[in-house]
Amino acid sequence: MKTGDDYLASIKSLDLEAHIMGEKTGHLSEHGLVRPSQQAVALTYDGAHDRDTAELFCVESNLCRETVNRFTHLHQSTDDLVNKVKMQRYCGIKTACCFQRCVGLDAANAIFSTTFECDGKHGTPYHQRFRDYWTWVQQEDLVVDGAMTDPKGDRGKRPKDQADPDLYLRVKERRSGGVVINGAKLHQTGMLNSHEILVMPTMAMRPGEEDWAICCAVPTNSEGIHYIYGRQASDTRKLEEFGLDMGNPVFGGQEVMTVFDNVFVPEERIFMDGEIDFSGILVERFASYHRQSYGGCKVGVGDALIGATALIASMNGVGGASHIRDKIVEMIHLNETIYSCGIACSATGEQTPAGNYQVNLLLANVCKLNVTRFPYELARLATDVAGGLLGTMPSAADLSDQVAGPYIRKYLAASPEGDVVDRIKVLRLIENLVAGAGSVGYLIESMHGAGPPMAQRIMIGRQADLEGKITQVKGLLDIE
Repeated sequence: MKTGDDYLASIKSLDLEAHIMGEKTGHLSEHGLVRPSQQAVALTYDGAHDRDTAELFCVESNLCRETVNRFTHLHQSTDDLVNKVKMQRYCGIKTACCFQRCVGLDAANAIFSTTFECDGKHGTPYHQRFRDYWTWVQQEDLVVDGAMTDPKGDRGKRPKDQADPDLYLRVKERRSGGVVINGAKLHQTGMLNSHEILVMPTMAMRPGEEDWAICCAVPTNSEGIHYIYGRQASDTRKLEEFGLDMGNPVFGGQEVMTVFDNVFVPEERIFMDGEIDFSGILVERFASYHRQSYGGCKVGVGDALIGATALIASMNGVGGASHIRDKIVEMIHLNETIYSCGIACSATGEQTPAGNYQVNLLLANVCKLNVTRFPYELARLATDVAGGLLGTMPSAADLSDQVAGPYIRKYLAASPEGDVVDRIKVLRLIENLVAGAGSVGYLIESMHGAGPPMAQRIMIGRQADLEGKITQVKGLLDIE
């Protein structure tokens, strides 16, 4: 298994290029906007080599029978599902940001079971192909980006009815030995920090939409792939000389628009090609795994926000005030409610016909629906407790100014227990999570990642067995 340093070296060797703020840029490992996100991924590797966390990060593979990093594991029990959530919470509080490996893990587990059932119905060769591919991923300890979200164009039209057929990623050409794909995937978290891409259909396809029902694996350095880096609030603070204003001094997230322009995929890397009846199944299973993931990662980031809120209250001299304690307890309550759902949907998961374990679909959707709300309330409470200085602090550069610096230290002093610079550090971290670059992963992603709220409501309505509840009440009341 790779260490964090091994990972960083392996990503650097790919020599990827991206369009960043108007320039096509290489040497991404040295770029100030990219480097923090790579450090976050590196932590997921180092966790497997830390004596305190190795048991959580390391697990025996059902494919190669070797010890692998859990971020590449196909879940073999409900304990595996539970440990996944625990691991994600750990990574969340350690980085206070998105650490980018969850989507590929969730995609792999969904593809593993879906290909098994697809082969059983259609006689396709996809499952063994995927087993071979994922065995290689495990043995090489790779980061795999899960690419599902298409641009979608006119939301009122199906893929085949769009003015431009590439607005949903599709098979443009079928050749001997493989296919050529065209299109784009948006909101690709950590794409530039990945070795591989797992392309999936974005929704259930219908007859006539077979070209859009494609699932395949593509190396990130493939010819024809173009990367366009996404902006985040306050992102250029990462490029400033005075790092204090970053808020998160080491780690960060990354979002990338990824364009596939006539990219060839050999047949051994194709895991669905036109089987529209399994496209929706794949999407649903992936979404459920990823909604479970949010019961771990967002909770970990919430832990960091709660810790920062309690710390700034103490530095402000109000840590013992009853109304402050009440707000922090409310933050803890909401955060642990999310975690409870993540653990519950894991502990009540079931084995699939392929042998790996699937989460409880109802509870996974309840988990994610809570995530679309609770982090926003945590952010509101943190903003309340932190005070107005959260939005009015002078820059770190002014701290070094001969005139301004002493005034800042004099007038931003609060409790004698807290140093002024330390107080600014904590406030900047809170700012980062509620309004800065970190809010992309903690707030916007909590709303839209793994599907927006209505997607969870639809699934909850399907899974809740409302008719069964009505029947039980009729029996209780002796109603025919």
